[in-house]
Amino acid sequence: MVRISDIDLIRELEKDCRKPFTEIAKKFKVSEAAIRKKVKKLLKLGIIRFSLDIDYKKLGYNYVAIIGIDVLPEHFVKIIEMLKEDKEVKELYTSTGDHMILAKVVFRTNEELNEFVKRLEKNKMITKVCPAIILERLK
Repeated sequence: MVRISDIDLIRELEKDCRKPFTEIAKKFKVSEAAIRKKVKKLLKLGIIRFSLDIDYKKLGYNYVAIIGIDVLPEHFVKIIEMLKEDKEVKELYTSTGDHMILAKVVFRTNEELNEFVKRLEKNKMITKVCPAIILERLK
């Protein structure tokens, strides 16, 4: 019996996570049930997650930006919770490096983006806001 490693399966799913399990099974010379069982295990362990990769520009959101945000340390959790609730924030990360928080946001107009940035800048718990508009996704 051939065994497939977790990392080999993950690499295959990274190429095309919509590929039928039967095709993946053929490639690795295992049963479709073996692939299904291994994917289920990886999902249960939280090693892999499935999500949508949305091209917001095709939906009319012409301003997709990554915003670096620094906050007063004592308000870090409060700001994180506030940003989690904001519908314009599509992805949210804590970070080491230039900024404490990174937020991916989407807006239809430049004015909406500017209003969002100004709202953040007015918040006394936030010390720095650094937006960067994404021009093109390369990978």
